[in-house]
Amino acid sequence: MYSEKVMDHFNNPRNVGEIENPSGVGTVGNAKCGDIMRMYFDIDDNGIIQDVKFKTFGCGAAIATSSMATELVKGKTVNEALEVTNKAVMEALDGLPPVKVHCSLLAEEAIHAALWDYAQKNGITIEGLKEPVNDIEERLDEEE
Repeated sequence: MYSEKVMDHFNNPRNVGEIENPSGVGTVGNAKCGDIMRMYFDIDDNGIIQDVKFKTFGCGAAIATSSMATELVKGKTVNEALEVTNKAVMEALDGLPPVKVHCSLLAEEAIHAALWDYAQKNGITIEGLKEPVNDIEERLDEEE
């Protein structure tokens, strides 16, 4: 059912925790399944994500996608992080069962929410960044 990579990131999640005084923090959820994901960024003056942490309340797939998403954005610029999609997260995990695809969307939206918070705190605009949703069901409805 789950790939080895999903199981590895579930059993040994990377970058779990919080960052004190984060540059940006984003929280998103899915009311339908109850998953909640919070992502913390430490972004330097050059716009590079120096550190990233997450806290997720949810299923194994939600934890695995959170973990992989943090690995994909760490060390990247703000603009490179914006390009990390739910599809990229799923590919990096060697796929997810169809009923768990929403977990990867949660990870993408948590990245965007943390970037949005960073932009708001610094009075900047990140080209291509849309205001995040609180509940990814809004995004799922848009895609249908």
